[in-house]
Amino acid sequence: MVVRTKRAGVAAMTAGLIVALAGASAAYGQGPANGVKDDPAHRAIITEGLRGVIASARDRVFPALVNISVITVSYGGGKEIKGGGTGSGTIFSKEGHVLTNAHVTSKGRKFKVTLADKQTVSATLVGEDAATDLAVLKINLSELTNAGSLPVAEFGNSDEIEVGDYVLAMGSPFSLSRSVTLGIVSNNERVFAGGFGNDEVEAIDYIDGRATGMLTRWLQHDALINPGNSGGPLVSLQGKVVGVNTRGGAGMGFASPINLAADIAGRLIAHGEVPRSTIGWALRQIEKTGEKEGVLITSVTQNPPGPAAKAGIEAGDLLLSIDGQAVTVRFSEQIPPLLRALSDRAIGSKVEVTYRRKGEVRSATITTEKLLDSKGDETLLRMWGLSCEEITEQMARDLRLESRDGVYVTGVKGGSPPALAEPPIGGGDILRGIGGQPVRTIAEVVERYKTIMAEPEKAPEFLLVEFDRQGKRQVTLIKPRPVKPEDPPREAAKAWVGVATQIVLKDLARELGHEGQTGFRITRVYPRTLAAESGLKAGDVITAIDGEKLSPRGTQDGGLLKRRIERMKIDEKARFAVIREGKETEVEVTLERTRIGPDEARKDNNKDFELSVRELTFFDRDELRWDESVKGVLVSGVERAGWAGLGGLFDGDLIQKIDDAVVTDLASYRAAMADVAKRQPERVTFVVLRGSRTHYKFVEPDWKPVVEKHGKD
Repeated sequence: MVVRTKRAGVAAMTAGLIVALAGASAAYGQGPANGVKDDPAHRAIITEGLRGVIASARDRVFPALVNISVITVSYGGGKEIKGGGTGSGTIFSKEGHVLTNAHVTSKGRKFKVTLADKQTVSATLVGEDAATDLAVLKINLSELTNAGSLPVAEFGNSDEIEVGDYVLAMGSPFSLSRSVTLGIVSNNERVFAGGFGNDEVEAIDYIDGRATGMLTRWLQHDALINPGNSGGPLVSLQGKVVGVNTRGGAGMGFASPINLAADIAGRLIAHGEVPRSTIGWALRQIEKTGEKEGVLITSVTQNPPGPAAKAGIEAGDLLLSIDGQAVTVRFSEQIPPLLRALSDRAIGSKVEVTYRRKGEVRSATITTEKLLDSKGDETLLRMWGLSCEEITEQMARDLRLESRDGVYVTGVKGGSPPALAEPPIGGGDILRGIGGQPVRTIAEVVERYKTIMAEPEKAPEFLLVEFDRQGKRQVTLIKPRPVKPEDPPREAAKAWVGVATQIVLKDLARELGHEGQTGFRITRVYPRTLAAESGLKAGDVITAIDGEKLSPRGTQDGGLLKRRIERMKIDEKARFAVIREGKETEVEVTLERTRIGPDEARKDNNKDFELSVRELTFFDRDELRWDESVKGVLVSGVERAGWAGLGGLFDGDLIQKIDDAVVTDLASYRAAMADVAKRQPERVTFVVLRGSRTHYKFVEPDWKPVVEKHGKD
């Protein structure tokens, strides 16, 4: 998979660039160099030569550069949290394999890849390795117009990269179109230590709770990279990929060497994961320890003991040899290769070591064990508002559990059946049984849930759930049957006049030319109301009703007019004393029934689509200038990363059609959504009115509880 290059070729190209740059220095008045003549023509040759080298390298990799769009899913608080992200990658095989970062693919549910020719196709995750922050996707070749012409980049040899070599960083910064930047390698064996006073090699980050960076010596460079460049290639001037850009900031970029990346990619393609051995210790270089040889063992896994502890190794021992080979690690840069070599040992293999403790040289045989994944598969029981996770062997050890039976509750949504149970189920509990049947794995939990909730309206009223809490076995009853939504009661209808007003106090009255006559100024007369038929006009100032003065004294009297009208009867005629253009007049108005406003509008909250809507009110129509022919329900809330949000629905949209069902009011909306829930289609279409334009939106729901796959024990 890795195509080796010769250092001589790189050196020759670098030497040529040095000559060119030396000539450029002379041309800009810094004196002649290497006998290069100072003239504009030569400067042009230098510029074109450098441009040609860069263009040649770019053109060998650029066609294989892809933009990756990811829809992510995570679980917390008993809810499914959807999100999105972007990154970059490189096509490296004719089968459509794409090399990228694990933090790009992490928690990914759906992947889209945009190629250089602008085609956007789906991709699947082959595997990801959090320890090295590397991952492989595979493009769905059947979606390409011409899969046979798929561009493929060539891997170089990162061991030949030296400080000062020119490199190109390619990717899609800030989710923009493809770009390339130029820089030099400033360190070819960068490791990350703990900081001031702590020079031990440490993880640089965590991906889904897993440490990353301990096995990598990074290529540090100054070719500018930004968010979105992650997973993109670092390219030599020979046009070969020498690294995978992973981190960056403050003018520095850090790339995983391609020799490491190619090895990890091969393992992911072969196994879907990278199985590793563990010895259960942490190592530190002997620099500043006063020792002349060996490597210091700074900690050993205990409780329960790991392989090193089982062999009698203790923290503070000085490791001298491995399988008869002397080991001396003077500097932190030597730690990652040693850790990687040990982790690559076959699981269950024997490692013969010698070590020194208090001046005495000892020997031991260590049997490696599989490096366990602390993160288990997880899922959401949506209608119960409960998220849970597989109990891995590592988790069972950390929690001191007797077995891995059951599932770990990661969160419960407020107001959900488990939260309302007595006693309630909460995060940290371990589910042991559902409906009188034991559940040992996350697959069994999902199967029980699907069986019970196959027909939600027929679910039992009460369901027995067994769980452990801090070693205590408890039982509780939850109510799994969904509660039918009921509309809240509305206030009793009262008298109303169809105008909007503002309060007029003494200072404003004086400026309006009727000093001493306070009241309420009409700012709008609502069309299609009895007030509009009465002759009331915007600008009129109402000062009395049926001879009773309205004399507001401050803003606290803003509701005086409304309260006065509400004391009267619907259909009653009222005489309004108004000031119009400086003159007093009287207008007779027939009061009518109050209109429902947005605050009183009936609402519906769909938990599956994470979508809230309400009925369209008289005041909505007036504000948006919609007549009675415009019908539908208004979107009043949408979770941006929920099903509806990812489908492009926004707050303020007016839903007028769902698939083939016309939506005219809340009842028809609820019927349409109930039908969708029953059919559970892969795609649901929403026709919405947004402003003056109709939009056609596609929503792709995930109906079944999906078990998000993570590591394997």
